[in-house]
Amino acid sequence: MNEPLLEVQDLQVRIGRGPRAVRAVDGVSFVLHRGETFALLGESGCGKSMTALSIMRLLPRPAGRIVGGSVRLDGQDLLDLPERDMRQVRGGRIAMIFQEPMTSLNPVLTVGQQIAEVLALHKGLRGRAAESRVRELLDAVGIPDSARRMKEYPHQLSGGMKQRVMIAMALAGEPELLIADEPTTALDVTIQAQVLELLQSLQARYHMALLLITHDLGVVAGMADRLAVMYAGQLVEQATRADFFREPLHPYGRKLFEALPEMDKRGRPLTVIPGTVPPLDRPFTGCPFAPRCDYRMARCEAEPPPLHRIDGREVRCHLYGGEVHVPPAPERTAPDRPRARRRSDARSPETPLLEVRGLKVHFPIRRGLLRRTVGHVHAVDGVDLRIGQGQTLALVGESGCGKTTAGKAILQLLRPTAGSVRFDGTELTRLRGEALRRRRREFQIIFQDPYSSMNPRMMIRDIVEEGMRAQGIGRTARERHARARDLLLRVGLREEHLDRYPHEFSGGQRQRICIARALAVEPRLIVCDEPTSALDVSVQAQILNLLSELQRDFGLAYLFITHNLSVVGYLADRVAVMYLGRLVEEGPVAGVLEAPLHPYTEALISAVPRIDPEQRREIIRLEGDLPSPTRPPSGCHFHPRCPKAQPICARSYPEQRELRPGHWVKCHVAG
Repeated sequence: MNEPLLEVQDLQVRIGRGPRAVRAVDGVSFVLHRGETFALLGESGCGKSMTALSIMRLLPRPAGRIVGGSVRLDGQDLLDLPERDMRQVRGGRIAMIFQEPMTSLNPVLTVGQQIAEVLALHKGLRGRAAESRVRELLDAVGIPDSARRMKEYPHQLSGGMKQRVMIAMALAGEPELLIADEPTTALDVTIQAQVLELLQSLQARYHMALLLITHDLGVVAGMADRLAVMYAGQLVEQATRADFFREPLHPYGRKLFEALPEMDKRGRPLTVIPGTVPPLDRPFTGCPFAPRCDYRMARCEAEPPPLHRIDGREVRCHLYGGEVHVPPAPERTAPDRPRARRRSDARSPETPLLEVRGLKVHFPIRRGLLRRTVGHVHAVDGVDLRIGQGQTLALVGESGCGKTTAGKAILQLLRPTAGSVRFDGTELTRLRGEALRRRRREFQIIFQDPYSSMNPRMMIRDIVEEGMRAQGIGRTARERHARARDLLLRVGLREEHLDRYPHEFSGGQRQRICIARALAVEPRLIVCDEPTSALDVSVQAQILNLLSELQRDFGLAYLFITHNLSVVGYLADRVAVMYLGRLVEEGPVAGVLEAPLHPYTEALISAVPRIDPEQRREIIRLEGDLPSPTRPPSGCHFHPRCPKAQPICARSYPEQRELRPGHWVKCHVAG
């Protein structure tokens, strides 16, 4: 690992032309050795992906261009190569796994054809030789029944399968360097663990170098040998994994740690990084992080910080010049664990605000010219849950298990096939028309993708006020405008934002607007559908603090749909675990996360990337994918993937058993 493979020196990338060109990458330097995993860590928009695209020479044209620096692969400067020669390097010696596999794969070609293209270009393989190699690659990345799967199209594969196909395509050219750009961002924790384990095993087998781009500290803790922290187009710190997680030097790295949601932080606000990433369309006169830094001095505003080398580490910060030093960071491997009062201890109302019994949502499958029903998709198949006033119930599970469908059915955005949904004593499934519309002000939803849930042609003022007009809230336009202004201020935005459009905001700001829109009609229950899944850790901390504060001030109840168990540990009072349309376990957050009863819950928790090595568990691998909800397995739906399955599990579905006070499970072998 001592031999350098990739050397990036003073790399500078501009997007656009003229004095206001965006400085996407502004003097980045690092070295990547053979067989090493090097992580680029930072918030969205800091320049991580642009650095990777620059190495591959795939910058968007004509706006993107490299204006300075060098990128040497095994001593050869890639920036000097003509495009014809670069095509042999790209996909051959260097391969890249892109962030979103569905948009990276060609929807009109089978996955086998797409892998075969790489083999023909870089290995000269065609015909039966290429077909045999495609099957070998699909087997190598863990795709079962490769002979059949290679003939399928991307839309026929799950998210994890598509990511594995992308890895197979990258391996086809037998690269020396593999660049993985957020390879697990949109994946469930179980699939994420499988993909990361796969990358590690393939790296060891082929002795590849791996450049890992991510904003997930847990992924970095489990994968990287060395890492660099990126901010505003610059590297502000480089260190080994052990040194960084023991004590980050730069204030930005420390803030990232403090913003992480953990169960130990329940009952107190998460640390947030104030402000936003500065615009990159102008040169910095001082440190770009200075406006957001707790340690800033006068010189931070006026002088760019130099690069300091300390005990084999690099940090770009004025705090390490002269006699001024930043105070030592808290020890990461032995975190302080104060016992915060659990909100659920004070809230156990006998009469719940929301009570759901036997909820089912079955979608008909129609085929043929006459569109006859030939079966049903059992998306939600008998769900019971209760939420009290001011409580948070987290609904967790893999993608496709029915979480979002259940949330929409509770709000009557989808009509249930069967079951009861009682809200404050009223049966919602019986309401129609105007009667249902009047009750909608009491329950709202925050969607996973804030941008697609807003009309791009409407100003923020109209988006926030739309619900008020529909529900008759506010006697005049002046009153509604005043309420919209107050709500925007409440969620951390400014009054002038009312006259802007959705595309003018960041992802975190859009999510705040959606929260303001939900609050505008004074609801009592909010369904939060993955509201932080696509956000950076610092923006996520802001949203979680806001939700906690609003719950405390207004007594809101939340149904929090997520697959992020760290967020669950921080925010929720109770947790319900869903698998293939049914709940398999429910209990207090501490009981479920610290001592799970169901084997599926154990597998979910074991797959969560952890920063503290003392908290890491051996990952429980679940074989195969989630079964089809059109034909659920007999007996316990989980038994084909369960490491503890017994013969009885295939014969009968388990009854619900309360093994601890308030903590029940549906499992034959639990307890």
